[in-house]
Amino acid sequence: MAQIKQVGHVVLGVRDPQKSINFYTETLGMELVKFLEDMQMAFFSFGERDHDLAVIKVPDDAPVGSAGLAHTAFEINGGEDVLRELYDGLKAKGVTAEMTADHVLTKSFYFLDPDGNRIELFTQSIPAAEGKSYLANVNAMDDVMRPLDLEAAAT
Repeated sequence: MAQIKQVGHVVLGVRDPQKSINFYTETLGMELVKFLEDMQMAFFSFGERDHDLAVIKVPDDAPVGSAGLAHTAFEINGGEDVLRELYDGLKAKGVTAEMTADHVLTKSFYFLDPDGNRIELFTQSIPAAEGKSYLANVNAMDDVMRPLDLEAAAT
């Protein structure tokens, strides 16, 4: 049976990404892996993983806690076939996926819990150290956000 392995990362909505970059690097000692200007999104690492935390600018008229890509990510044991199994299982229980994504680093799908908190289930596609190097060299959202069809039959 498919099983969640651990919390993989958290993405927080913020008003001022630069203020958050300063806080997470200078105050908490995290490494800034990448800041994507077009998304106003910063990725931070404690050292080994591509990112342990990310922050993304929330529109001024939106609440901070629920907008955009704010979510908690759970890493699963297994690859894309197990991810698809979880996707199908949650769908059978009435859970609607908000989106699926091939992030190159990971493959994942997103859904809301009963209170509207966004959850991501993901499987790591490339090793964390290699992923960290990849993320440090991306230039735009298209480098980390590609289509993923979990409705298609497994090959």
